[in-house]
Amino acid sequence: MIIRGQIVDIEQRKIYSGAVSVENGIIKKIEAESHNEKQYILPGFVDAHIHIESSMLVPSEFAKAAVCHGTVATVSDPHEIANVLGVKGVEFMIENGKQTPFKFNFGAPSCVPATNFESAGAVIDSEGIKTLLQNPEIKYLAEMMNYPGVIFDDEEVLKKIEWAKHYNKPVDGHAPGLRGDDLTTYIAAGISTDHECFAYDEALEKLQKGMNVIIREGSAAKNFDALIDLLPQFYEHMMFCSDDKHPDDLLLGHINQLCARAIAKGMDIFKVLQVACINAVRHYDLEVGLLKQGHSADFIVVEDLTSFKVLSTYINGELVFNNGKSFIKPVKFEKPNNFKTDFKQVSDFKIKATSDRVRVIEALEGQLVTNEIQAEALLIDENLVSNIDKDILKMTVVNRYQNDIPAMAFIKNFGLKQGALASSVAHDCHNILAVGVNDALICKAVNAIIKNKGGIVVVTEETEDVIALPIAGIMSDLDAETVGKAYETLSNKAKSLGSSLHAPFMTLSFMALLVIPKLKLSDKGLFDGEKFVFTTLEIK
Repeated sequence: MIIRGQIVDIEQRKIYSGAVSVENGIIKKIEAESHNEKQYILPGFVDAHIHIESSMLVPSEFAKAAVCHGTVATVSDPHEIANVLGVKGVEFMIENGKQTPFKFNFGAPSCVPATNFESAGAVIDSEGIKTLLQNPEIKYLAEMMNYPGVIFDDEEVLKKIEWAKHYNKPVDGHAPGLRGDDLTTYIAAGISTDHECFAYDEALEKLQKGMNVIIREGSAAKNFDALIDLLPQFYEHMMFCSDDKHPDDLLLGHINQLCARAIAKGMDIFKVLQVACINAVRHYDLEVGLLKQGHSADFIVVEDLTSFKVLSTYINGELVFNNGKSFIKPVKFEKPNNFKTDFKQVSDFKIKATSDRVRVIEALEGQLVTNEIQAEALLIDENLVSNIDKDILKMTVVNRYQNDIPAMAFIKNFGLKQGALASSVAHDCHNILAVGVNDALICKAVNAIIKNKGGIVVVTEETEDVIALPIAGIMSDLDAETVGKAYETLSNKAKSLGSSLHAPFMTLSFMALLVIPKLKLSDKGLFDGEKFVFTTLEIK
């Protein structure tokens, strides 16, 4: 097989007319050749940090969509399914992914559960991490979210890091806002990356101290604009990632979109492509070809170097996408799950008032961090209720692994004027999250999730619209186009009820992520993510 076009040699910083010859999945030779082909040939894109589960697709269906945008590989942290099913969940992801040519590179989830302040479906301790890291399919120790545990020498946390060093596998970081001496300590433990930077100065300090910074642009957290100006100087130590990408967004684009945006800002093509195609392969020692003789034939053909419209994608020399069509085939798979709670009553969501002031989670557009604000509560019959006029809505987290009393809080910026939203995609323990205008609708939404043993739902007094997620309560058994369109419809329904958020369900899914400050809600109560302790809902 011979592919002709303008060869983009990223590391030699040159573009020339040439041909790529492939035999048995390997690039036999690349040579200059005079021809009239205007298309460009370059290495495939790599997403340097993603949770495949957040696409609501199993790996094989994710791959089918991702190759359309020139992505040939991902660095994939399976901690979402691990929090539900433990090591068996990780094994499900590996086995499903192996049935496609796409190059998934899974890590050992370091924080299952993410903290001890919430209920998960499984635990992976240091011995479990050791077992996973022994598997050659596991490429790295995934994001160490428990940065207080690293800084204060938690024995179990340090054991996990030591096993990664023992097996010579990189350790990913997760330290939003960490600066100064604490950051120095965190890096010194052996942590080499961070994808959680949300400010320029924070990322600059991490780069200057030797970390690799991964620019994240996902469906909820969007840090591209804040960090991209660091790329020209630090391109050798940066990567692109999406972290969490919902299915409707995945249908539109992937890492190719970030390349186009960087080029539109006037950045050097070779620096941008090194960040998008090369650095993750080098850092994680991935078995992904870099458009060199003797490498596996993992490359893409694009129309130009401004829009990065993908014409063809090759993995191991196999044509997996061409002319608008993905050739990755569906595969058969089991539907493992873990859902054990019973239906709830409206009375379960009542909050008897003992004060007229409450702490409120302030959700921020495009961010995983939240603010804590204080507000005067709305009381009806001595109960705290949603205040639609001030956009302070009641929110709950319901333990899905056992029967327990729902945890309650209030949240601002969801904007609902009617109805309720609920989801069993709730990072990282994937309990049931719901927000709504009254207790009855919150209860209705929660019970719809329980009935389907996982999903996302929008309810009103008259309607109930659900996308079922039968695999671990976080993934669909359907294809990307079907799920993506259904998700877009449900998202638009949420917006029609008043939500002004770009991705209301993605934003909701992070409101139980305790390791991201400032204020979050777990199934055990309201949590101060800066002090790392529970706090009270009511202020007396």
